[in-house]
Amino acid sequence: MPICPAGHQTQQSDFCDICGLPVPGGQTGLPAAPPPTGLAVASPVICPNCQTPNVAEALFCEACGYDFTTGTMPAPVPSAVLPQPVEPVAAAGPAQPSPSDPGLVDAILGPPHEASEPVVDAAPEDPVEVAEEIPDQHRDDLPEAPGEVPEASEEVPEAPEDVPAPAAPAARPVVWVAELWIDPDWYAAQGSSDPLPSPGLPDIVPLVKEANLVGRVSHSRGIFPDVDCELDTGCSRRHAMLTTDGTRWWIEDLNSANGTFVGAAAGPLPAMPIPQGRVELSPGQRIYVGAWTRIVVRRATDDEKEAFAG
Repeated sequence: MPICPAGHQTQQSDFCDICGLPVPGGQTGLPAAPPPTGLAVASPVICPNCQTPNVAEALFCEACGYDFTTGTMPAPVPSAVLPQPVEPVAAAGPAQPSPSDPGLVDAILGPPHEASEPVVDAAPEDPVEVAEEIPDQHRDDLPEAPGEVPEASEEVPEAPEDVPAPAAPAARPVVWVAELWIDPDWYAAQGSSDPLPSPGLPDIVPLVKEANLVGRVSHSRGIFPDVDCELDTGCSRRHAMLTTDGTRWWIEDLNSANGTFVGAAAGPLPAMPIPQGRVELSPGQRIYVGAWTRIVVRRATDDEKEAFAG
């Protein structure tokens, strides 16, 4: 194996793979190149401790660590720094007493004793026999056996006879009524195409509210007027409102399709509907709505009061 000028054994034949110096005679067939003129080649440093050649610039021996500057060996490494062997760690668990300390074993495990025979649970006594041992005076305190349902009491409490039945609300006395007439003259003035029903006696409607709706029934819309104009299709479902303070009466149109008219007891028929808002009625005045309906508000007679009271 080639050796460089510094004394290193190298695998390369041209240059040292340790210090990089050219290897003399490393190239086959070529004479070793002479060192450059005027340049001195540094000789290797031989370690006086282990005789290992080192590069000229080395401060310590690569083999033993010898210090070329101070001429001393490196200080020994204290044993405390060296890694200590690791002792195996026992698995975690309850501490076991040493066999050599019988007193500690007895203190922990108790004194030795002979193995006793296994204890077998005795079968529960017959519940019938247990029940027979209970004194008679305490048997009523025992809970009922599961599955037993106490018999339902056949006695039904009777309703108290002294409780009076709720009294029905007293009917409001009828003081005012409305007469509904079929008026041929009003029918002729309106020029309606509906056939006129046969005129006859008026329908008498009691007025027991402070506000009474005039119109026609509509089940789909939930409209049930107090003064029902029945088949007069010229009357709106919610046509007008009759209101009172107990003595005086007012009529108000509810934006009906054909309007509400008020005329005197005698004289020509009204030509203009009443304006918006309430209009007070005088005694005997007539209200005209729809195609043929005439309404008159008056006090009820004694016979009418008796008839509506029943």
